[in-house]
Amino acid sequence: MASNPGTPDVPTSRRANWLWLSVAAAVFAVAWGGNEFTPLLVMYHLDHGFSPVLVDLFLFAYVVGIVPALLLGGPLSDRLGRRPIMLPAPLIAVAGSIVLAFGAHSAPILVMGRILCGIALGLAMAVGGTWVKELSSRPWDDAASEDAGARRAAMSLTAGFALGAGSAGVLAQWAPLPSVLAYAVHVVITLVACVFLWRAPETRIAQPGEGLRRLVDDLKIPSASHRRFLFVVVPLAPWVFGAASVAYAVIPSLMTGHSGSAPIAFSALLCVVALTCGFAIQSLGRKIDSTRSARGALVALVFLVIGMALAAAVAATPGIAVAVVAAAILGCGYGMALVSGLLEIQRIAGPNDLAGLTAVFYAITYIGFAVPAALAVVSESFPALTYTDTLIFGSLAAAVCLVLVLVKSRSHVPSPPPS
Repeated sequence: MASNPGTPDVPTSRRANWLWLSVAAAVFAVAWGGNEFTPLLVMYHLDHGFSPVLVDLFLFAYVVGIVPALLLGGPLSDRLGRRPIMLPAPLIAVAGSIVLAFGAHSAPILVMGRILCGIALGLAMAVGGTWVKELSSRPWDDAASEDAGARRAAMSLTAGFALGAGSAGVLAQWAPLPSVLAYAVHVVITLVACVFLWRAPETRIAQPGEGLRRLVDDLKIPSASHRRFLFVVVPLAPWVFGAASVAYAVIPSLMTGHSGSAPIAFSALLCVVALTCGFAIQSLGRKIDSTRSARGALVALVFLVIGMALAAAVAATPGIAVAVVAAAILGCGYGMALVSGLLEIQRIAGPNDLAGLTAVFYAITYIGFAVPAALAVVSESFPALTYTDTLIFGSLAAAVCLVLVLVKSRSHVPSPPPS
């Protein structure tokens, strides 16, 4: 494989068709670290005495790291190349896990660890996801289909989210050192992924003379004003992690007194159920998605309307079976929203702002992580409004987005690139 500074590395053998895995492994490991904290929310509440509102704020804290990393990392990688921006991400994720392992009794330390994990995840999503997409096309992969990059990026993230949450919940429930061991496992996995990432070829030519431009110029994403993005992608995007956070943060908290003697493990189970369903439906994204309409987004929003209504049913009458079904349907909504959003982004983005528009999309998706904290604050501030009421409102809000996307489903469809 040839490698020259400032030029993409072009593969010289058919083995290069698997090069995307070297980046996907790092995305997977960083996502593992981003979500291993989620099932431990119950542990931090029950064993360490943090209030429900504070615990949900811990969940949201890493958005403080994610959003700047997304918005800066994507455009910078369009300018400087993928490697220099993505290579630090796994090491930042390792630092985050180490901080979390030593911070179980300190809210400020937990927040700091979550922010570090967020920075790593933001870089992995915007830059790593784009890098996977580019390595899933010619000349690096001649056999991949047109939508393979979006599916591979989404599935790498979802697999990391699911396995990170599942392993952390099991270890925290039944293994020694519940506040430490899960993070130690993640450190080992991520360091191994770093080795593979280092071998990944560059796909983006560094732009000559770009170092003289102001950073504000890099933050201009022309395709973010595309009407397809505004009327189809934006109404869908917050539901990506809005659905996920309800499935594996809100529902577990509602089930804390109704899940027997293993509430942490049950929280992990709901994470795994939601994300496994999300992973499975992403593999069908190619068949569900359409280049002529917003069919993928519409399917996602139908799942979300139903899933939020079932979450409201869990709040009204907690039950293990209903909780699991609700998590599964919300997981399908999450997975389909993620992959259909990424496919829309790839069709909308111009040649020089794919990473930038991907970053904007992901930044909007993470608004959804405010949902658990918002519901907790509303519940404490307005006792007359129950979780059932607020989740029903969520189902109605998803229905409104469904109608909006349906109206604009066939409007402003980007023209296919010239062959």
